[in-house]
Order: sequence, then structure tokens, then C-alpha cells
Amino acid sequence: MRVIKWEPFREVDDVFNRFFAETLRHWPRPNAEARPAFDWAPLADVSETEAEYLIKADLPAVRKEDVSVTVQDGVLTLSGERRQEQHAESEKLHRVERSYGSFARRFALPENADEQGIRAESRDGVLLIHIPKQKVEQPQPRQIEIH
Repeated sequence: MRVIKWEPFREVDDVFNRFFAETLRHWPRPNAEARPAFDWAPLADVSETEAEYLIKADLPAVRKEDVSVTVQDGVLTLSGERRQEQHAESEKLHRVERSYGSFARRFALPENADEQGIRAESRDGVLLIHIPKQKVEQPQPRQIEIH
């Protein structure tokens, strides 16, 4: 059995951070060109079939060279950076709504995830992370002799 330390306020922090990041990025910002963009995290869907788990993360305009997928101690980490586009000095920006900068998402893997078989592919701005399932053998009870 895999033990993952439970941090009770992490989920609450994630909800608040995502809410404020998504809400505030749509508010008009005067002089947006001079202000740094808000931190962001790609949206992701997690689904399951009989054979695998699948994470689909939206990463438009992010090069695969700027993305890292790692797994350690039952946690899959998706991290990277969306680089801000360079604009000509003669080009005046009227609105900047897309977020740029570094990001990281973490997903706790189920006990039956085959960490060695994980593979990822990028297709049309969506990162697909395939996590195969493996059979988890349930330990059989063993009678302990009392001396």
C-alpha cells in the first residue's frame, strides 16, 4: 500500500488559487504590457478505462521541450513554462488575456498505476499522459503461531 502524506489545506489552497487566478486574469488591467502575467496552471481531465488512466492537459502554445513529466513516490508531476510571445516595438497591444510563465500540477497515482509504463504524447496542443494499470496482488492473511 502506498502512503501519501495528507495535507488537509492543500486542496483548499488549490481551489482558492485556481479561483483567483482564473477570475483575476479576466479583469481589465491598465498598462498590461508593463505588468507580469498571473501564474497559471493548465486545465486537465483525468479519465479511466479498463486498461489505463489518461490525463489530458491543455497546453496550447507550449513547446514539448518546455514540458516535463516526472513520477516519484506515487505522484506524477507535470511542469513547464509557457513563454511570452515577443512583439515588435511598433506593435501596440490592446489586450493581453493569455497567461504565461511557469506552471506545475501534481496528480496522486492510484495504487494499481504502473509507474514504469507511463508514456506521454502531445497532440494539437493537448498533452496526453497514459498511465497503464497493473494487477495489484492482495496479500493473503497468514496465521501467526503463538509460542
